[in-house]
Amino acid sequence: MQQIELANKKALDTMLAGDPVLVDVVPAYTVIPALTDRKLILHAGPPVAWDNMCGPMQGAVAGIAVFEGWASDLNDAVQRAAAGEFEFEPNHHFDAVGPMTGMTTRNQPVMVVENRAFENRAYCTINEGLGKVMRFGGNDASVLQRLSWLKDEMGPLLSLALKECGGIGIKNIIARGLTMGDEMHQRNVACSSLLLRELAPALAKVSDNNASLAAALAFMGSNDQFFLNVGMATGKAIMDPVKNIPHSCIVTAMCRNGTDFGIRISALGDQWFTAPVEMPEGLYFPGFTEADANPDMGDSTIVETIGLGGFAMGASPAVAGFVGAGAPSDAGNFTQDMREITFGENPEWTIPAMDYQGVPTGIDIRRVVESGLTPTINTGIAHKEPGIGQVGAGVVRAPMQCFVDALKAFAASEGVQ
Repeated sequence: MQQIELANKKALDTMLAGDPVLVDVVPAYTVIPALTDRKLILHAGPPVAWDNMCGPMQGAVAGIAVFEGWASDLNDAVQRAAAGEFEFEPNHHFDAVGPMTGMTTRNQPVMVVENRAFENRAYCTINEGLGKVMRFGGNDASVLQRLSWLKDEMGPLLSLALKECGGIGIKNIIARGLTMGDEMHQRNVACSSLLLRELAPALAKVSDNNASLAAALAFMGSNDQFFLNVGMATGKAIMDPVKNIPHSCIVTAMCRNGTDFGIRISALGDQWFTAPVEMPEGLYFPGFTEADANPDMGDSTIVETIGLGGFAMGASPAVAGFVGAGAPSDAGNFTQDMREITFGENPEWTIPAMDYQGVPTGIDIRRVVESGLTPTINTGIAHKEPGIGQVGAGVVRAPMQCFVDALKAFAASEGVQ
């Protein structure tokens, strides 16, 4: 027991020591070599085959295949996918994460977050904005046009700006965002604004085209979720050094693909523990109901592993109502519940409305199973059919079976029957 406690303390210390810095935006193939000469599509969640993918995941696959020029149209893409012409692997296998469907392919620009304390990097695509978007299974001409603009104009301009300013530290932005009402999963308006404030002078300095600059600033300024993808890459960069600590039962990754929910724990490295994913409960846009909803999906649960999102709901009363989690005054109850299943807290990321307590940090699978509480996750809700997009937002609980199976495997690795 003592060596487990010491190992978990090391895991928590490693998380807290992380120094994530947004350093660049580059084509994905330049930092993920496996994408260079293969029709490889990285997706959210644990491994899943085409035949088992949910509707929005298949819709996003079809769209990204057309974007990459691997298919002439959406129908052609579906036929090629069903025939096995494309390879599929999780983002997590390549130091990457992606929201909702999580599509990452060779020519998409990815944001690069470097953990300077441990010299590792993590990657995430640029947030597409609101409306019909590929992360929710959208795949029409407007979606593909936006992806092309991100590749050809927005990505290169962000790269120049980040090089001009020498990168942007993320920990302090998150700390300030928590004091301004963000929880970094469903509410990112404060952090998106703070990031824009950091980037705007550099963008103005490096741009030689006023129209392109205006488009970039308008896109970021109107996209309240722009910071989400930065926060996700930050979570991945912080958690990867926590992998492979002997005797530690801290969760290093949580993700879902619309079919399965998966977790990894420190001592057992890259091994996945999966269970059928749950349906979110929340609020729906006009004209939609829970009958339209797809089960939960996305790699964005990486932010909950670092104490944000559903774990930091106490910092964001406004989001409680938005996701149907009760009255704003109930938000702190979600954070308090998560203290029951975490090893410690983050003294740098505090919640003013809860007497500046640090966000609960370091999910301990023993505490999850013992308490009967699973992680609370804030999430968007996608339509179950491909091509439609987001229909609401809500909260979801991770399935207990993942944690039970992980605890059994961990116990076996520790020689406990």
